[in-house]
Amino acid sequence: MVYKVLYQENPLEIPVREHSKSLYIRAKSEREVRQLLKEKNINIEFIQLLDEAHLAYEQQSEFFQVEND
Repeated sequence: MVYKVLYQENPLEIPVREHSKSLYIRAKSEREVRQLLKEKNINIEFIQLLDEAHLAYEQQSEFFQVEND
């Protein structure tokens, strides 16, 4: 399963949508996503499981790259 993670680079920053960044990560659960990202010093705003249609849409972006593939 592929998850989309919205985050702030500064872990002390209050989430502001205009400053949000995203990354994609393959994992079995949201808990696993959090465990894989705990070493990064980021403020996780939202984790979303991508269904097939949403994943196909995201893959069209030139910035799409799954982190742990």
